[in-house]
Amino acid sequence: MSRLADLEQRRRALLARSEAQRVEIAWRVTQLRQLPRRWLGARFGGKSGAAALRRGRHPLAWLAAVAGLMLLGRTRELLTILVWARSALALFSRATQILSLFGALRRTR
Repeated sequence: MSRLADLEQRRRALLARSEAQRVEIAWRVTQLRQLPRRWLGARFGGKSGAAALRRGRHPLAWLAAVAGLMLLGRTRELLTILVWARSALALFSRATQILSLFGALRRTR
């Protein structure tokens, strides 16, 4: 009987602990969801950074608009740029893997 009571007490403690962890995770997810709004607000001033973005002050929006205007009607050039960028990214990824392999081999010596 004592063994059963100990197990029940342990079960209750584990349930309480998991509930506390669930509450903490929910709080952290809420904080992460609000992070972009806070970052935008700090970056562009005022309470709402989204309003600044709507006014068109974001530099990436201007860059995307200029790139779009430059490549308007140039489908072949656009595809060439995309293929080149993809190849460069793949090459960079492979080089990073090889360098990390060399680093791991050097550390084992």
